[in-house]
Amino acid sequence: MPDLLADYPLSAASYHELVDAKGQVRPHWRRLFERLQAASPAQLAQRQALVTRQIQENGVTYNVYADPEGADRPWELDLLPNLIPADEWQQIAAGVAQRAKLLDAVLADIYGPQQLIADGLLPAELVFGHNHFLWPCQGVKPAGGTFLHLYAVDLARAPDGRWWVTGDRTQAPSGAGYALENRQIVSRTLPELYRELNVQYLGGFFRTLQDTLARQAPADGDTPLVVLLTSGRFNESYFEHLYLARQLGYPLVEGSDLTVRDATLYLKTLAGLRRVHAVLRRLDDDFCDPLELRSDSALGVPGLLEAVRRGRVLVANALGSGVLESPGLPGFLPAIAQKLLGEELLLPSIASWWCGEAAVLEQAIENLPELLIRPSFPSQSFPPVLGRALDGAARAALVERLRARPYAYVAQSRAQLSQAPVWQAQEERLQSRAIGMRVFAVASAEGYRVMPGGLTRVAAVADAEAVSMQSGGASKDTWVLGERHPGGEPWQWWRALGVADLVRSDPFLPSRVVENLFWFGRYSSRCEDGARLLRIMLARYVDDDDDPQALQSALALGERLGILPDADSGELEQRLLQAVLGADWPASLRANLQRLQWTAGSVRGKLSQANWQLLLVLHREAQCLEVEGEDLGELLDYLDGLLISLAALSGFALDDMTRDDGWRFLLIGRSIERLHFMAESVAAFLRSDAVSDPSALAWLLELGNSSITYRTRYLASAQLIPVLDLLLLDEQNPHAVLFQLRTLLRALGRLGERFALPEEVPLWQLEQQLSDFRLASLESPLFGPSSVRAVLEGLADLLERIAEAGENASEHLGLRFFVHVDPSQRTQST
Repeated sequence: MPDLLADYPLSAASYHELVDAKGQVRPHWRRLFERLQAASPAQLAQRQALVTRQIQENGVTYNVYADPEGADRPWELDLLPNLIPADEWQQIAAGVAQRAKLLDAVLADIYGPQQLIADGLLPAELVFGHNHFLWPCQGVKPAGGTFLHLYAVDLARAPDGRWWVTGDRTQAPSGAGYALENRQIVSRTLPELYRELNVQYLGGFFRTLQDTLARQAPADGDTPLVVLLTSGRFNESYFEHLYLARQLGYPLVEGSDLTVRDATLYLKTLAGLRRVHAVLRRLDDDFCDPLELRSDSALGVPGLLEAVRRGRVLVANALGSGVLESPGLPGFLPAIAQKLLGEELLLPSIASWWCGEAAVLEQAIENLPELLIRPSFPSQSFPPVLGRALDGAARAALVERLRARPYAYVAQSRAQLSQAPVWQAQEERLQSRAIGMRVFAVASAEGYRVMPGGLTRVAAVADAEAVSMQSGGASKDTWVLGERHPGGEPWQWWRALGVADLVRSDPFLPSRVVENLFWFGRYSSRCEDGARLLRIMLARYVDDDDDPQALQSALALGERLGILPDADSGELEQRLLQAVLGADWPASLRANLQRLQWTAGSVRGKLSQANWQLLLVLHREAQCLEVEGEDLGELLDYLDGLLISLAALSGFALDDMTRDDGWRFLLIGRSIERLHFMAESVAAFLRSDAVSDPSALAWLLELGNSSITYRTRYLASAQLIPVLDLLLLDEQNPHAVLFQLRTLLRALGRLGERFALPEEVPLWQLEQQLSDFRLASLESPLFGPSSVRAVLEGLADLLERIAEAGENASEHLGLRFFVHVDPSQRTQST
């Protein structure tokens, strides 16, 4: 390979992580650089491809707000780690631990005696004017005494090599989970280097987090139940919420999964309410309790703050900790550190001045071209502005705003980020990018423990002056080199387990998750059944079948089931397109695929990785389809492939999932949907004039996915009696109505035994009636064709009652398990 540094961009204005001022590779980078120099471009491209493949296989995503294509965007991870030598890291870790200890003490004072404000060390405006200062939390002492359980700090390296703090993350810090995932991916991609460089492990950090929450939780002698509270699947870092919950062994819950009774927090599970002792929250402060904090929040838990106030639950971090994220606070921290700790700050903050002081305001205005102006409070709709980027009129307008409300603005020095190497596979060379590093600390019994590594964030383009994941930035693994400390082994959640610890089902399965699994089962079956009927209609329309009655009967069924828009909606071709792709047609296949994706996203933690990857493929393929000018032949090909994928999805549900309550509800959802679809479809067919048409009977077999079975058994054209036997009464055919009805009854029976449910008597009676039906009544009737029609009408009535009874069972399950309404209460309310 040619010299990798031949075209490597260098700038005297920035610190370069890889090389020194003379362009020589720094000592702690030499071994990695030698490996890069010895590898061919193809080998490096192969390594980067392995990183990308692992991200795809692991489903690592990062959502981008307000971007229609930003949902479930793959996480960006560079092949090359960022290297930090051990002696340098010791200084960083000491500074981060000190800062976390200081900020925890500041929080205790702000929500306690407020002596810092009384002594003039902290402006009252910065505290009381901040929308994350929560007055209802005043005087509240958290269980265990710690306010700041998890802390993150953003660091940037100045041109002289010193590290500076550019931001504190104290509310619900994100990134630790991504740092762990980055480590697992990159260490597998560069295993030899990982071993040779003695990269320090991350495991101890996460064990400490577990230990701290378990130790401080007010469990009253019980085994503490800790949950991870998420705002839901549309949060930018939802993958991390899910990932951390898995790694830490905590149930991932949303606000609707929790309830407060008598100042005690409970998790709503299928088996009833389970007390929650600690909450690791990834939800902003004011959203956590709509009763006392933000009344328009649908994400929190009413009464949560009262449970915290009474010491009945630990919330990490403490509610109200977001007030420390104000950019105006760092300028006051040196004096506060002397007051509270009697120490100098080991990690300085980037120079910042709160403009609420008259002298500071005038100095900021005078030096405006060299400063960055930021809002003091997150409630302000004012993006940061570089003074040097403003013309005369814009600068005068900004000065006017500063003078009108000086307390609302902070002036900062511009951070000059360091540059780190990234591998550009397309160009087959090293390129430099601006980086910032987020480092994490967790409270422990001995003080704050700092993760030996972190999340290095990389700018999206070469000349960027800032890094932002929301703006397309990437990430790096952060390798701290040197001797590995005892007890710092790779992350694995280990504890001694015996016979008494054996678990056969998830004891903390939230009702919401079960409800979404139920509808995941329904929508997957609905998509499959709808796609099959749409393929039947499209194929017969495209082929211009000689038997128009078969096409018309299929179209009539599509209209009756609400899948196909009626004739008033336009020409048939346009109606078919709407049925498949219509954004405005609520029963279109595209709409149901979107509903399937929605429910899948809500139960992602219960699905296997292969299952989730298939769902992403389904989602991407549906997005690629265009409504206008779509070729019907291409649509048929798409439906063929979709049916194969949906069949695979069913296989994953049957093969990859543990047969627990969640799986049982998924199975019940699938059975109810298929039962309803087949019963309604056959009933409508029996009432049509196509009952004796072999072509129509052929598409009915296709609808029931039973064409091959029929041909194998009979070697004859489709005829009514054997078709009805196969689709209604055959106990071996998984698409038959009787098969699905008995599957549903068995699943409901097992559920009834577990939760003492009453029997679905109508379903049992209808099953008996269908089992007793004799197809011989359709042969040589005593009173001719009118008698056959009467039998068919009676059979259609029975099938419609079966479909209705299945929907009634669905409603009963929803009231009992998802809404938690007792049958006696339901009777009284009606």
